[in-house]
Amino acid sequence: MTHAYWNDWYVGWGWFLWFGVWFLLISSLSHWGYSYRYSRRFPTEPGKTALDIVKERYARGEIDREAFDRMKLDLAAK
Repeated sequence: MTHAYWNDWYVGWGWFLWFGVWFLLISSLSHWGYSYRYSRRFPTEPGKTALDIVKERYARGEIDREAFDRMKLDLAAK
């Protein structure tokens, strides 16, 4: 008499199917976790333009007025 659990899914190639299902599930969850942690570590500001960055640099004193005007004209020409 055969046991109820020993059917074609466990004796044949069915174990390979279940291994694939578990592999896809675990890899999908780990990819989601990695991408979630990465996005939390390096947040981005979606509405920032090049002109906004130049204005911030000028406000912090990284560039002078002449460089600011030149960069602003270059960005306006593009």
